[in-house]
Amino acid sequence: MIPKEILKKIRKLEIQTKGIVNSLFGGEYQSAFKGRGMEFSEVRAYTYGDDIRQIDWNVTARTGDPFIKIFEEEREQTLMLCIDISQSGTFGTLEQSKMDLAIEICAVLAFSAIKNSDKVGLVLFSDHIEKVVPPKKGRTHVLRLIREMYTTEPTGKGTDIADGLSYINRLLDRRAIVVLASDFQDNDFDKQLRITNQKHDLVSIIINDQFEDELPDLGLVKLRDSETGAEKIVDTSSDKVRKVYKINRMKQKAYLHEMMLKMKIDAVEVKTNESYVKPLMNFFQRRGSRY
Repeated sequence: MIPKEILKKIRKLEIQTKGIVNSLFGGEYQSAFKGRGMEFSEVRAYTYGDDIRQIDWNVTARTGDPFIKIFEEEREQTLMLCIDISQSGTFGTLEQSKMDLAIEICAVLAFSAIKNSDKVGLVLFSDHIEKVVPPKKGRTHVLRLIREMYTTEPTGKGTDIADGLSYINRLLDRRAIVVLASDFQDNDFDKQLRITNQKHDLVSIIINDQFEDELPDLGLVKLRDSETGAEKIVDTSSDKVRKVYKINRMKQKAYLHEMMLKMKIDAVEVKTNESYVKPLMNFFQRRGSRY
């Protein structure tokens, strides 16, 4: 039985995100994510004027007569949402947590996908795979995905991005759009990131909170790592402490962005205290202009 507050939340999110999709992102999604291109359909006998580059030499050699390959445009795609639901996602200093923001953005993408008649699937992960919903079409299916996003309680506390991506690569036997939504508070996932980007059309949604970038001056504060449980007393009134924290944070973000750039992975950075509409629209337009 789904709690009434969750049902209310799902309904509110559907209304909100579908409005954004209909007014802003419907056509942009289609432009940004083209079909897989041309897929082999059949062979037929060569006729004068056919492109000789399409000759199927195996069939031609076997029959003694020239045959060519026929290709058809494949429009239907699969959008796979791969969402980090580890404990660090519960952090949020203003109106919403990083997890809430991830769910809302993924809902927008899911409704955009079904408007384009694409299938949508879901993988939720922490330090292991928490929930998997195979790709399907339709509004009812997307609502089920949103329900799973809201109601799945992770049994793991840590983050294993490599494991999540590895599972996706084993699960999908055809090229798909893979959206990885995470705060990327993890290490040693670059190999699986590269493999996934080679096999699929990978997009990273990097989710941050403003107070993760720099410490506010609050005096002595007990900080707790939500994933490991480790606690530490930090003097946030110290300029040196705040400066060192900010520098380290900037280095982490720069390393992540450099990795994405080097692997040519599309990345969208969003923050819990800012609207995601503009970053997402800019991303769609960048993608669309490349085709």
